[in-house]
Amino acid sequence: MATTAPIMEQAPDSAKIILGIETSCDETAAAVLRLENGVPEILGEVIASQFDDHKAYGGVVPEIAARAHADVCDSVVEETLRRAGVTVADIDAFAATSGPGLIGGGMVGMMTAKALAMSAGKPFIGVNHLEGHALSPRLSEPVEFPYLLLLVSGGHCQFIAVEGLGQYRRLGSTIDDAVGEAFDKTAKVLGLGFPGGPAVERRAKDGNPDAIKLPRPLLDRPGLDMSFAGLKTAVLREAQQMELTEQALCDIAASFQKTICEILTEKSRRAMQLVREEMNFAGEPGFVIAGGVGANQALRASLTTLAAEEGFSFHAPPLKWCTDNGAMIAYAGAMRFISGQDSPLDLAARPRWPLDEAAAETNPVFGGGKRGAKA
Repeated sequence: MATTAPIMEQAPDSAKIILGIETSCDETAAAVLRLENGVPEILGEVIASQFDDHKAYGGVVPEIAARAHADVCDSVVEETLRRAGVTVADIDAFAATSGPGLIGGGMVGMMTAKALAMSAGKPFIGVNHLEGHALSPRLSEPVEFPYLLLLVSGGHCQFIAVEGLGQYRRLGSTIDDAVGEAFDKTAKVLGLGFPGGPAVERRAKDGNPDAIKLPRPLLDRPGLDMSFAGLKTAVLREAQQMELTEQALCDIAASFQKTICEILTEKSRRAMQLVREEMNFAGEPGFVIAGGVGANQALRASLTTLAAEEGFSFHAPPLKWCTDNGAMIAYAGAMRFISGQDSPLDLAARPRWPLDEAAAETNPVFGGGKRGAKA
């Protein structure tokens, strides 16, 4: 199932009920979504975190994640159906994340959805995890196509022109670490625990954001590509050169967070100026932030102010749908389903699956992030 081919949105003749399963990293999640006349309603959802399984390692261990998904996926789906007040027979299609992400977890979710689809005689839909994030703000408000997307998560950091369902154009990307990786590595260097994003944000509230001058990579160059590996290294050097008192930890966290906000805000400003002329906006252009780092309140505040300055409407999913969740997969699957798409039962999980596959082939972005080259 390609994500780059144009797909026409069609209003369903009647309400459709979709079960979505998300297992791409360290959350086993499922949701039942009802879509009627283009309006989504979450009937029930469950997210089972693997925080305790990975905490001792300071990051996600793929083998542990895969086993944990296998242990709980069936019960998560069962509880989701119970909360939604529906049975397998009531589901019109079964969707699951097919990539990108950890291959073991993806296989667990896909096999569960495929088995349910086969037993019920209903369609199976493989969903691009990034498409789930890209569409996630539409779960809570009617964000119209086209819009500019800043996708910021543990493994991805990209500017995408979202021109329609299945129509994604990459404008810029990180050339090494994603923002979420930078948060995780900074937290690990400072001994703040896992997951890194919330840990850094908590300490930053009590710190001086101007205490330490950190580099802002690539801001002195044109374009929308980004780099965060050097910023993480700079934090490490600062930590090694000072006594890490409680106040020092807070100051480093605050300075790091401010630097991230400044980089992403300036790059977003450039992206807004670029797409304003290129994209055919019928009214006020839309700017969307999605992905786990989109839950960071300082970043949201900075981008909200920027959007107002540049004449863009600002959109972000509710905090519960910023991190990985089943609702976004159910919604992306529902949109595909009402457009007449489904997936073969021999569809394989994909550890790499860029939204803009054409750009990934003609202009690949190579980097050294922990999850490989960023497309």
